[in-house]
Amino acid sequence: MDQLYTLQREVGRGSYGVVFEGSITETGWWGQRGDRVAIKRLPCCSPESIELYLQELWAMRATARQHPNVIALSNCLLQTGPKTLRPLRADRLPLDLVESVLKGRVVNRRRNPSSSRRLAHVEEVPRQCFTLWLVMEFCNGGDLNHYVLSQLPDVQRSHDVIQQLSSAVTFLHGLGIVHRDLKPDNVLVCLTRTGPVVKVADFGLSKMVSGPVDGEPSRLALSSTCGSDFYMAPEVWAGRNYTAQADIFSLGVLFWAILERITFLEDGSNQEQLGAYVMRGRRLTPLGEALCHKPDLQLVIPTRARRASPLPPPPAPVLCMLLLDMLAPDPAARPTARLLEERVRQATDPR
Repeated sequence: MDQLYTLQREVGRGSYGVVFEGSITETGWWGQRGDRVAIKRLPCCSPESIELYLQELWAMRATARQHPNVIALSNCLLQTGPKTLRPLRADRLPLDLVESVLKGRVVNRRRNPSSSRRLAHVEEVPRQCFTLWLVMEFCNGGDLNHYVLSQLPDVQRSHDVIQQLSSAVTFLHGLGIVHRDLKPDNVLVCLTRTGPVVKVADFGLSKMVSGPVDGEPSRLALSSTCGSDFYMAPEVWAGRNYTAQADIFSLGVLFWAILERITFLEDGSNQEQLGAYVMRGRRLTPLGEALCHKPDLQLVIPTRARRASPLPPPPAPVLCMLLLDMLAPDPAARPTARLLEERVRQATDPR
């Protein structure tokens, strides 16, 4: 790894991996010496974790630097030993890891050294752990939660952010990628001279299907319950089959929190998080959970409480109506990503 990249500091840690800020050690096809990168280390210690990593890798390769608001993967390396590191081909997944998922145990394919060259055969040898390294563009503005809450409210900036997010999800759904974990932590920010550029990231829970999932082809049903509580759609909370429209609900929660600066404190944390919710006594109830139990619940947009100071002006009526449509309990009543992008553009047009 040191021959290609230098790890400088840890910038993020999740349930499955660690993200470092790094730099390119030597100029090559992978970039210019000294360029900053983000490097995600994914230890492949179990078939379950490997399956998630392969989903993330396959989704990021499918995007192939095609959209400015989706994080770009620049390199992927598989480490199978202390000094064994090999780049992975862009057109296929690593066979060792695929076999580990299928066989339910971590294995490594290698030749039996005791056999003659002519009779040498491939045997499966148990492995303690592989490591998958994903090298991505570095975002100097942190995640969306940090960025929004470190700035004074600015209506135009909020409009720019929701425009970029709707464009990113339209692109992903057009490729047949359902993200399934849209939340502020999984949106990164690049600070540029012309303003912030947001990047949808972290595709570990994403699901790829064979065709577009925006519009009529989106009838393909998913079943795994996954995501983050405060952004999960009602149908996911209920354990029912769901489609790409679950992403639209997650965006609705995120958009509402951005536009009205709504925050909450997670249990055991002092860090404010962007997210809308319902109050039940003293308990914060995620919107999806509340709508799962009571589909006729009337959401009040704009809200009159729960907002973080300093307060932005309330969203325009056309945006409030759009939020209500995105947060509809019935997935079929929500706009598709393509229609959402168009409605966001019309609602935030300054003319």
